[in-house]
Amino acid sequence: MTGIVRVAAAVIQRPDGQVLLAQRPPGKPYAGYWEFPGGKVEPGERPEETLIRELREELGIAVKEPCLAPLTFASYPYETFHLLMPLYVCRRWDGFVQPLEGQALKWVKPRELRSYPMPPADEPLIPFLVDLLGP
Repeated sequence: MTGIVRVAAAVIQRPDGQVLLAQRPPGKPYAGYWEFPGGKVEPGERPEETLIRELREELGIAVKEPCLAPLTFASYPYETFHLLMPLYVCRRWDGFVQPLEGQALKWVKPRELRSYPMPPADEPLIPFLVDLLGP
């Protein structure tokens, strides 16, 4: 195992309750699986800064730090590294969500999350999210 990899992710939720999923692109581990937008925390970067940067780069939206509310976290031992991922909820942003990196995007109801294959670290989060974010 090569150590801890820090990643930050966000549950982007519209007023109608649906949340955004992004599909992992070909060539990456778990290609074709669905995940919450976010990315790797760079050295010296706080998770909130990571999300502000990643959501701008990946989705074209501007998020202010006060609009990122800590929700829960995942700690998962993959075969070659350990993933530590704080998960935030974001219900306010500026701009329109668009797939700037060619990834597929899908808005889904929280109760539908189980219908989408997700990386192993994300799966334990689903029951919590359904309970917290509603059907």
